[in-house]
Amino acid sequence: MVIGSSGSGKSTISRKLAKRYRLPLVHLDHHFWQPGWVQPSDEQWRRQVGDLIAEEHWLHDGNYSNTMALRLQRADLVVFLDMSRSRCVWRVLVRYMLGRQDIPGCGDRIQWRFLRYIWQFPRRSRPRVLDRLTAFDGEVVRLRRPREVQRFLAELDK
Repeated sequence: MVIGSSGSGKSTISRKLAKRYRLPLVHLDHHFWQPGWVQPSDEQWRRQVGDLIAEEHWLHDGNYSNTMALRLQRADLVVFLDMSRSRCVWRVLVRYMLGRQDIPGCGDRIQWRFLRYIWQFPRRSRPRVLDRLTAFDGEVVRLRRPREVQRFLAELDK
């Protein structure tokens, strides 16, 4: 399971880990967002995540704090990309400028509200994530810089 703020590099490292370990990669954004940026109801989302974690092997990419506890129950490893807010905002802005189109029916968009969420992630979301990870029985890898991500991936290849 790979978690972190938007723009932290979750999708990039998830693709590499899924390829390395031959795991089915589940980008939660692709399952959450419906065409036109429509959100499912909480009940629909919990049911969908329940179906996704029922699989024997998986690698999930995404936060979604309202279903994190469900996913942690079935995870054995969590990679927490705890990158700086400025790096995350920069990456999201670059992704927007490059026109990333990876969620079907949802054209790339950027809103101040989204940038504010990223900027406030360290203060608002990180403490809750860390609390959940403290209670997690599996292995947690917390990476704070791109250099640490590179070292982590290099170690896996040894």
